[in-house]
Amino acid sequence: MAGSARTSEPAATGPGRLHRYVIALGANRWHPRHGSPRRTLAAAVQALVRDGLTIEAVSPWLASVPLGPSRRTYANGAMRVASPLAPAALLARLQQVETAFGRRRRGQAWSARVLDLDIVLWSGGCWTDRHLVIPHRHFRDRAFVLTPARAVAADWRDPVTGLTLRHLHARLTAPRALPKRGVLRRLRPGP
Repeated sequence: MAGSARTSEPAATGPGRLHRYVIALGANRWHPRHGSPRRTLAAAVQALVRDGLTIEAVSPWLASVPLGPSRRTYANGAMRVASPLAPAALLARLQQVETAFGRRRRGQAWSARVLDLDIVLWSGGCWTDRHLVIPHRHFRDRAFVLTPARAVAADWRDPVTGLTLRHLHARLTAPRALPKRGVLRRLRPGP
């Protein structure tokens, strides 16, 4: 394994040892073979099955507005998978699938893309190396990740906060009350 990894359980794989992962999927460009972003996500799931991943659950697809410069609506989803691959090897496999679907990494964050596959959570807890950080750094702040992830692994605990995906989703999507009028007065500068 390249780089040093920080994990909460051994990353070694052996006969019969399966790692479980929550993987986020996203697409917002038409694919010449598969068509719409939703159909591209479905085709990506099938490609991962052919690559040997065991798909335990797939969320419904949802539409979300893009972050950053892209103007096209995203199709997003999540899946819970089992694999003998350690995190770095799974990342390499996911990037091979993205490349096979036409993804080109040009360095611009949040641009339109035909397919995006991200490891969000791992059954081993935390993992950090030069190319991969698990849990995904931003998943707690993104409803387009938490909503489908909750659908496939509601009781999975974030190893950093200890909260379940169900709880993280509720925190993120709960309506927020406006501050009371008196609070606004106390925050105003002046006499």
